[in-house]
Amino acid sequence: MSLLSVSNISATYGASQALFGVDLQIAEGEVVALMGRNGMGKTTTVKCICGMLPFKGSITFSGHDLGRLPSHKAARLGLGLVPEGRRCFAGLTVYENLIAAARPGYWTHERVVELFPRLGERRNQISASLSGGEQQMLAIGRALMTNPKLLILDEATEGLAPIIKQEIWAAIARLKTEAGLSILMIDKSLKELRAICDRATIIERGRTVWRGEMAALTNDVTEKYVGV
Repeated sequence: MSLLSVSNISATYGASQALFGVDLQIAEGEVVALMGRNGMGKTTTVKCICGMLPFKGSITFSGHDLGRLPSHKAARLGLGLVPEGRRCFAGLTVYENLIAAARPGYWTHERVVELFPRLGERRNQISASLSGGEQQMLAIGRALMTNPKLLILDEATEGLAPIIKQEIWAAIARLKTEAGLSILMIDKSLKELRAICDRATIIERGRTVWRGEMAALTNDVTEKYVGV
């Protein structure tokens, strides 16, 4: 049974159409990669899922129709977003960022700090003073504190130093193996996506052009739709 089902959605920015028919499914406990070159509609698809952009078509999540729900109500259903660019609350401390939208559940402050020990070390530090990698950990931790049913990671490792990328990927692997969390991932690190994701959906010019098991994703397909 699908936790998230996106069916034939289209969306526009003013007079410019960005999506022309995107399909995407995620089952409970599944990690799915949303792939494609820059500007092909991946983040726009996420905005539609999270109630940030009107769309035509159908999106259901955990049995609820998301078609007319504002973003805050979609979030309350269990959508946890780690947006591109991190967007931490710059003037708040690490601890204040984590608890700002916290909801009861498995993910507590203690569990988040166990996943990302640096956040415990920086508990009282203003988030604007953190490194880019630490801010990314904070953004993930903040989303986890909402205790989502589905975690959406939009370019969670982009622009980070290699050693920090490894820490982020290791944490994501733990979210899958230890917590069984459903995850939708947008990322360019094909090697890491192959290692962690169950399935992939590829978007090209606002349309779904490939869907399948990650093991079936051939080099020919990635060169055609994902490569530079």
